[in-house]
Amino acid sequence: MGSCGFLVNVKRSEVVAAASAQEHWLPMSNLDLLLPPLDVGVFFCYKKNNDTTSIPEKNLMTTPTESMVAAVKKALAQALVSFYPFAGEVVQNRLGEPELLCNNRGVDFLDAFADIELKDLDLYHPDTSIHGKFVPFKKQGVLSIQATELKCGSLVIGCSFDHRVADAHSANMFFTAWAEIAQAKGTATYTAPSLRRSMLNPRRPTTYDAAIDDLYVLLSSLPPPKEPKASDDRLLSRIYYIEGKEIGQLQSMASYNGCRRTKLESFSAFLWKTIAEGSCAQIKKINLGIVVDGRKRLKGRYNEEKNFSMQNYFGNVLSIPYAEASVRDLKEMNLEGVADMIHACIEGANKEDHFLGLIDWVEEHRPQPAAAAVYFKSSEDEEAIVISSGLRFPVAQMNFGWGMPDFGSYHFHWGGQTGYVMPMPSVSREGDWIVYMNLLKKHLDIVESKSAHVFRPLNPAYLKMNKGCWM
Repeated sequence: MGSCGFLVNVKRSEVVAAASAQEHWLPMSNLDLLLPPLDVGVFFCYKKNNDTTSIPEKNLMTTPTESMVAAVKKALAQALVSFYPFAGEVVQNRLGEPELLCNNRGVDFLDAFADIELKDLDLYHPDTSIHGKFVPFKKQGVLSIQATELKCGSLVIGCSFDHRVADAHSANMFFTAWAEIAQAKGTATYTAPSLRRSMLNPRRPTTYDAAIDDLYVLLSSLPPPKEPKASDDRLLSRIYYIEGKEIGQLQSMASYNGCRRTKLESFSAFLWKTIAEGSCAQIKKINLGIVVDGRKRLKGRYNEEKNFSMQNYFGNVLSIPYAEASVRDLKEMNLEGVADMIHACIEGANKEDHFLGLIDWVEEHRPQPAAAAVYFKSSEDEEAIVISSGLRFPVAQMNFGWGMPDFGSYHFHWGGQTGYVMPMPSVSREGDWIVYMNLLKKHLDIVESKSAHVFRPLNPAYLKMNKGCWM
């Protein structure tokens, strides 16, 4: 496969299974059932390691990169023992709902070579440089992995996993355990995931607030999707960085009278208002969804020991409330007012009753599939964006034994018209953010024309690609 001036050649393809496993069925929780069959990508870039003494599985008969890949595969087989859902398959039950068959079919693992140097990789345009080249297309199973050596000796590890099986919190648990196992001299000390679906059982009798009917929608109630036109705007991916001082400035502008907004709330308010200010006259309303993790919110349902297990729960524990506002109001409001709206939106879902009600709502409507309403337009004059915090993305912990990555990012590449944004920590400069955006092209144009001082295209100079082993 090749484009953008370089080729990626798959040298070997194999299936890595868990070192030990027992076959069984694992039901999806009610919160898992709210996710569409969507694959999520993530990738890590490692510059060439000149200190080969630190590489696990070092072998005089192999190159340093081959030894690194061998260490990654060996650790993967061990990590899958605890994280065995990633080695299974999603199948349909007799009601048409997805279930997880934990049969240890394994993980498709590709060993590849790319005819490009890391310093020349255009990370600012991941659609053409990363998608399908370093982040593999998942064809079977739940998880696919590709380890790609670059001609400069650098290594890129890309993964693609089924979102119905795991959210970002769950995937992050797996990634850190996988890396810890690879570099462990003896027994790794990572915390095993909890797979107790009973922790998300519905209540008897079920009950929920009527507001959930506005946040989630049955797919059967939606009109048939329209055929896309060649003239339609489409979602494109970009990766930016934001300097820590700019994030701090946004937070100061969004806070007032001792009411300090979070960095995520301030960032979200700024992006929402920026896009509204550049929108054309035909667009009357823009909705903003915020992904909320319910693990901490569900602590009241269990005693302290079980709550600890809830923090290690593997699966989806997400809700996507959204705020709606007219373009006119967003233009007229100051940043403080926009941040207030986002704060109120998050607070509405930031409680145990919301998540318990959402679980019960799904139970009452099963087996009818449902999804977050923010993903579906109710009229042609409205648009929507979803923001998910990746600030706990453990990129600095992804050390397989030869050092942490020099760059890492999630990569969502989906259809539809709803944009997706994820800010993550930068490993290049403490306090900075890496921001992955999958937005309509017109929205990206607005961001770059109106807020270029905040959203800076990711480039080799920022990542220090022109120094040391990157050359």
